Amino acid sequence: MSNENVLQLTDGNFDQEVSSSELPVLVDFWAPWCGPCKVIGPVIDEIASELAGSAKVGKVNVDEAGALAGRFEVTAIPTLIIFKGGAPVKRITGLTSKANLVAELTKAG
Repeated sequence: MSNENVLQLTDGNFDQEVSSSELPVLVDFWAPWCGPCKVIGPVIDEIASELAGSAKVGKVNVDEAGALAGRFEVTAIPTLIIFKGGAPVKRITGLTSKANLVAELTKAG
C-alpha cells in the first residue's frame, strides 16, 4: 500500500524536496529486505497522513539511492533523519515510537 503523503526520495529529487523545504522533513532510510524497516514503515505512513501540511515525510530506498545513504553517513537501517531548513537536526537509528517521532518533528517545526 502506498501513501500519497509519503515522498519517494531519490538522488534526483532529494535536494528539491528536502533541502529547499520550508517545512521540517522526516526522511526514512530503509530497504525492502530490512525487518525493522517493515515494522516502522506503517508508522511513517501514519505520521505522513497526520502531519500533512505541517511537515513532509519521505523515504529513501538505500538499495536504489546508495549515494544519498552515503551522503548522510547511513550505516544502519532504519535510520530516520529530521531535516529543518535543509540541514539534518535529529538522527534516530533503529526502531522508535510514533510519539517520539511526532514530538521530534513538532520540535523541529
